[in-house]
Amino acid sequence: MADNETIKLDKAEGVARITFARPKHNVFNIGMMKQFCSVLEDVSQDAGLKCVVIYGEGASWCAGVDVGDHKPDMAPDMIATFNRSLTLIANLEVPSIAAVQGACLGGGMEYAIACDVVIASQKAKFGQPEVKLGFLPPYAAIRLPLLVGPAKAIEICTSGKIYSADEAQALGFVSQSIEDDAFTEAVVRFIHEIKASSPLILRLNKRAVNQHLGMRAGDALEGVSDLFLNTLMKTEDTLEGIASFYEKRKPDWKNC
Repeated sequence: MADNETIKLDKAEGVARITFARPKHNVFNIGMMKQFCSVLEDVSQDAGLKCVVIYGEGASWCAGVDVGDHKPDMAPDMIATFNRSLTLIANLEVPSIAAVQGACLGGGMEYAIACDVVIASQKAKFGQPEVKLGFLPPYAAIRLPLLVGPAKAIEICTSGKIYSADEAQALGFVSQSIEDDAFTEAVVRFIHEIKASSPLILRLNKRAVNQHLGMRAGDALEGVSDLFLNTLMKTEDTLEGIASFYEKRKPDWKNC
């Protein structure tokens, strides 16, 4: 386990586990965000990576960004660093998973919805309460409409309402809402499912989704078919997957 002060990183068997570790609510300041950026830059360089999982120590997953860092003299640095960390999450080529076990508010919720998959325990709470302090959530304002639609995005951002894990799942920005006593096992099970696949093929699957968002259906189908025929079908791992199926054995991935 490498401990980078308030951000912990553990990498093993193709899985990068990042943990927010600033008790008791993992409230980010600019320094912590810079550490987070450094860790994300590190894991993004790992060619054998299969997924990134983000945890939070203690009672909260992340209760947001320090209000003190929103003061006019600090806001430009805060926003630039926050945007950099969000961009690094978005640019990860492998699946990213937010394993949310407690309060996930403000900038914390923005970090969660930047991930591809949010798995939440029943005790998790979500919300963008910035409006009540005279702010707006910049990333949520552009990400939430893609996840829940504009009407619900405006509801979330302008009401400051706190949502349960079940409510968040019903809205569409949480993938799984899990009973507290089954939460850890559910996260491990999901990671295990991803670990069974080739790092390269995982990347191509994620690219197939993200590369064609917002495109006309015909153009998207043409693009994803090109990816399938001219990239995927030329990989050793796709041929290995076919061979292992017919030979009734586990595939031996080469990541190429």
